[in-house]
Amino acid sequence: MQDLADHVGLNRASLYATYGSKHDLYLRALDRYCELRGIETMTSLNRPGPALDTVRDFIRSYVTECREDAERKGCLVTNTATELLPRDAKAARRVDIAFGELEAALAGTLSRAQQEGDLAPDKDPRALARFLVTFIQGIRVVGKTDDARRLHETVDQALSLLA
Repeated sequence: MQDLADHVGLNRASLYATYGSKHDLYLRALDRYCELRGIETMTSLNRPGPALDTVRDFIRSYVTECREDAERKGCLVTNTATELLPRDAKAARRVDIAFGELEAALAGTLSRAQQEGDLAPDKDPRALARFLVTFIQGIRVVGKTDDARRLHETVDQALSLLA
């Protein structure tokens, strides 16, 4: 908390008076992170062009993001899920919402791919979206290692399910 106080030029008492506890501040930061990531996700998944290509590019972007994260900090939502759940109900609710919103966005784009004839009619967009959300979290965790080849091979295998 002192590092944050020093960084923003406030004393700790002012931070506590404004945000309450450290945990409350963490939850507010998580909310803001989820809001910004949600906007990025919707922008990425609603771009013009073939929807299936959009999904493929979106999934591949997670590998790029992991590779560009030099400090291997990872994703705040994934880190929250792996470090605070299930014992923190407030954090769990936020993680569930974030995963649900990502799933809904992916399902919408996959449905669009199906309407465009690029995703087979026997594929369930919602089930595929749920799989991809789970897969993305795996990328986020494994992405903290230094094995880019493994990530690319794994993504290629997962994306083959969309063919």
